[in-house]
Amino acid sequence: MKDISYILAGAILTSALVVPTLARADIYTFVDERGVKHYTNLPALDRRYKLAWKEGPRATWASTYTYMPTEAEILRYKSMITTASRTHGVDDALVHAVITAESAYNPKAVSKAGAQGIMQLMPGTARRYGVVDSMDPAQNIQGGVKYLKDLLAMFKGNTELAVAGYNAGENAVIRHGNRIPPYAETAAYVPKVMDYYRKFQARKG
Repeated sequence: MKDISYILAGAILTSALVVPTLARADIYTFVDERGVKHYTNLPALDRRYKLAWKEGPRATWASTYTYMPTEAEILRYKSMITTASRTHGVDDALVHAVITAESAYNPKAVSKAGAQGIMQLMPGTARRYGVVDSMDPAQNIQGGVKYLKDLLAMFKGNTELAVAGYNAGENAVIRHGNRIPPYAETAAYVPKVMDYYRKFQARKG
């Protein structure tokens, strides 16, 4: 599954990265219900804004920002996720982690590679798991959780390999000797999902 493309993300991101140089201000961001990223140096405008760039000579975008969904975003699909997770025996914290990384809870997300919906199913994967409409969150979640179940079984409960398979495809993991494939996207994706996984597990604790 590929990371979704946000509307005007490139243009907005460019503007955001210029601001610290010119205006020397902290930058805050959030992703709205349509999957659009918003940036500002005035976080009081909306409580959803989270710090993304801290002013300073060593500040970097990647090191300071980790998106986390709002409580409202989580609750909107929590019952669907809980039902699918219990049905297929997959930890719901892992499902929430994958959804956060894949679509930020946007059920209409479409990636450049053609992955669709809240769990970013590729068309072939959707067909394999009986998903007729990938934009239907209930169907998409059921299909995505079934796929996670099969990946976990295939890789003998190794969550990192299952997550790598979800991103790059199970065959890529197998071709590389049941190891995380040496693809830049997958190498970044696995720790990101695992970090989200730990955060969602802690929420349950």
